[in-house]
Amino acid sequence: MRTQIEILVEEMLNGQILLNEALLEFEKVYIQKALQRYDEHLSNTAQALGIHRNTLSKKTSAYQAAAENAPMPKRLLAKRSSSSR
Repeated sequence: MRTQIEILVEEMLNGQILLNEALLEFEKVYIQKALQRYDEHLSNTAQALGIHRNTLSKKTSAYQAAAENAPMPKRLLAKRSSSSR
């Protein structure tokens, strides 16, 4: 596993990803995978992650809010405007 992490870190450094951004993305993916494993059950997922259920709830709410407020990629905007004609 260490080798896989080192390869990923090299790719992120080459892409000039900042440490804070990398940590936030790792946490988000880790939590999403844990939620899938525990069928979206917050208490079981939080226990498996070693965090409080309220902390998990706040984090997942923040991820959802960020996704809703994220700008749409230009290629999707282009598809939208061409399909509305």
